[in-house]
Amino acid sequence: MAPESDDRARLPFEPTKNRKKAAKTESSKPQPVLKQESQPKASTQKSSQQEMAIPDVVSKRMARRMAFFCGIPTSLGMATFFAAYWVVSHDWIKLPNVVVVLVSMGFFGLGVLGLTYGVLSASWDEEAPGSLLGASEFAINWGRMTGAWRSAKQQKDSP
Repeated sequence: MAPESDDRARLPFEPTKNRKKAAKTESSKPQPVLKQESQPKASTQKSSQQEMAIPDVVSKRMARRMAFFCGIPTSLGMATFFAAYWVVSHDWIKLPNVVVVLVSMGFFGLGVLGLTYGVLSASWDEEAPGSLLGASEFAINWGRMTGAWRSAKQQKDSP
């Protein structure tokens, strides 16, 4: 999926242009910084930071989804230890320690994946709340993310 360049596909907090770092050479010396009255510059910098910040509605939506998709598997990972102790202490089944560790590690791994899914399954549009599980939002946001990676790699590789 190629990154889209029209303004309708852009997010409000997405940067408008990519800045390239100047190539450093050994012969270049750092230039002295002159003190200036930069009152207008500070206000424009503050407004650009606000424009690039994730809106509060979207960040709360992401946090709720991360808590849900990470919290359930992580809770199950911790509950695995208590359940295994309960089963072994009542002599119902003899569980090897490796089984308990692998099951709990599996749940903790799902919790880590849940963090990623929670962010990517949230709708990044302020007005659209998104669906319950967020599968379509995940596909859109995954495409945006991989498109940004590809364009960053192309810019890095180009001379």
